Amino acid sequence: MISATSRQSTTNQKITIYKPLPKSKRIKLHIPYQMKLEREAFKQLNTSFYHPTQKLWSIVNTEENKEEVRKLFKGKLVVKDTDTTPAQPKVLLSEKSQNELDKNYQKLVLKGLSTNTINTYQGNLVQFFSYFENADLHNVTKDQIEGFVYTLVSKYKISEQKQNSVINAIKSYYEHTLGKPREYYNITRPKKSKDLPNVLSKEEVKAIINSPQNIKHKAILYTIYSGGLRLGELIRLRVTDIRSDEGFIFIKDSKGKRDRHTVLSPSLLIILRQYYKSHKPSYWLFEGQDGGQYSATSIQSIFRKSVKDTKSNPWSTPHTLRHSFATHLLQAGVSMRHIQSALGHSSSKTTEVYTHVMNISNKTIKSPLDLL
Repeated sequence: MISATSRQSTTNQKITIYKPLPKSKRIKLHIPYQMKLEREAFKQLNTSFYHPTQKLWSIVNTEENKEEVRKLFKGKLVVKDTDTTPAQPKVLLSEKSQNELDKNYQKLVLKGLSTNTINTYQGNLVQFFSYFENADLHNVTKDQIEGFVYTLVSKYKISEQKQNSVINAIKSYYEHTLGKPREYYNITRPKKSKDLPNVLSKEEVKAIINSPQNIKHKAILYTIYSGGLRLGELIRLRVTDIRSDEGFIFIKDSKGKRDRHTVLSPSLLIILRQYYKSHKPSYWLFEGQDGGQYSATSIQSIFRKSVKDTKSNPWSTPHTLRHSFATHLLQAGVSMRHIQSALGHSSSKTTEVYTHVMNISNKTIKSPLDLL
């Protein structure tokens, strides 16, 4: 039972709506925790989403949605400007720092790291070298490094993922380029968040992968979902990696430089054969206009268009198809060991996250209340 005091405190609460920045795709709102009825009503709106790290709700930025929110929360809205965080400035390194960056690049290449990892590390070290331009990098202390990371977090509001990426780049530089012991710097990291992977329903997946009229675009989306592939793995697929006789897709040099097999669906094989007859790729399964690998940005564009055309979850990405692949296999009763192998996870703990994504409702689990 709700007391009169509780009702009074709720009526005094206001919902904050933040003015979207130019070209912003979503409108963000803060709905106080006590306003449960308002929060439940907002959750029913199409494209509503909760951002746990920001403790904000959002909805796609359209005039129709703005009007819907105004009607829903009439008399309870407070409009505020969106807090803008300054972007990290572009820096020009001195010759000394550039030489150090080049030495680090050589070490990373010799270690055989992926191009993406090398580019990420190098980009993070540009800011680091600029910050310590006048210092002897060999003698920079742990406290000084944490001061640099603190500046990025407090001033530029970098994400936890970016913070970890910066720390990884710095530790790699000190361990591999400068030859310091592995645990020389025990740099403080953010507490690891336990966000659940975004997953599409089977109906949404079916609509998205069948949305493209172009057979090549359709084959790309079918392949990602059918085999649970990462974007980079799809791009690196060769024609010879489709092992139709043996019934699997061969993944060469996946994450961690491990080869693996994943399932080859007969339904996918039909689509791939249609695609092969019309495009006749010579080496890479999906070739760009110049005959090289298809670009990641083009695949993201294909996926975004399919999501928009089917009015599916706007927060999904091509990687969401991989998450959906794993979750749908788990729902179908496939063993965790087989799913781990198909995804290429080195640890079963990584795969176990999908057990938390399983839909929990009165249709899947019986409450103990019903057993009394």
